[in-house]
Amino acid sequence: MAVAALLLDLPDFRVGMADVRRLQAGLAQLYEVDHRQGGIPAQVRARELRRQITHALTTGACTGQVSHALQTMACELACHRAWFAYDGGYGRRLDQARAACAEAMAAAQLVDSPLLQVRALNSLALIAVEAGHDWEARSAVERAYSLARHAGAGATVHLVIALREANAANRAGELTTARRALSRAMAFQARTDGDRDVPRWARFAGQVEIDYATAAWHRRAGQSRRALPFLRAAVDGLGGGYTRNTAWYRTRLAQTLLDVGDVEEACAEVTGVLDACGRVSSRRLRRRLHDFAGAATGTGAAVARGPVDRIRDALGAPGELPRVRRRP
Repeated sequence: MAVAALLLDLPDFRVGMADVRRLQAGLAQLYEVDHRQGGIPAQVRARELRRQITHALTTGACTGQVSHALQTMACELACHRAWFAYDGGYGRRLDQARAACAEAMAAAQLVDSPLLQVRALNSLALIAVEAGHDWEARSAVERAYSLARHAGAGATVHLVIALREANAANRAGELTTARRALSRAMAFQARTDGDRDVPRWARFAGQVEIDYATAAWHRRAGQSRRALPFLRAAVDGLGGGYTRNTAWYRTRLAQTLLDVGDVEEACAEVTGVLDACGRVSSRRLRRRLHDFAGAATGTGAAVARGPVDRIRDALGAPGELPRVRRRP
């Protein structure tokens, strides 16, 4: 549904709870757009939603309750924008992601929401890892744990933090620390059934993400073959509605299959991704497909020619990828 159809123009003077509910519906829809289509189309929706919330806060007359609700939504939207910019994966977009995280953390303090601060810190941990700032990722994780404990957060929120900790340690090559974080994640996962009122942003976390993180640990440890069953479990465990995540996990499975020399199955996996996604709208996923194409080309296998050509077409950059040549 187009944003314009969902969110009516807000009045110039009076903003009420009906307007808040319409904006909340638009905010909730961002999750669905991101899961099904990726961060690029979700960014377009987010820009329009930000305009509407800013308009309501700056020109509308409202009660304290409505103002607090609008400011909370502005904070949540900043968290979304941080993720969408992170999905861009590098350079200027990481700077945008960091700026959105800083905005979210400041807004979370203003509305006195420790859990939204935790959400922003989880995003900051991802961004710091991508930027190579290992110390910053560790600090973000430690602060997130502290805030979550202080807020009395449930096991699911702690599970998300543990997964961020494992990711940061794994990328830094601290395999013992990463393994301990994975053990914590599994302990938190075992207690999630008792959670109540799990924040929407944390509901994705579960066994699937633990399996994926465990596979990442094995890959980092040089044990690609041991990573395969965890990657297959992660792919199989994702339900409908997670098109972007399924594509992300399947491309990692395809890369790992290439690592162990199973070119045919790797190409079958990446073909399935292309069949499901069409033109890819996540820049991180585009980069991963580009990397797969380069690696598949390097094998010289004839079976790789079709998938590499399809990746070239999907990325819209015919000059970027070399064509597969047969082995002599």
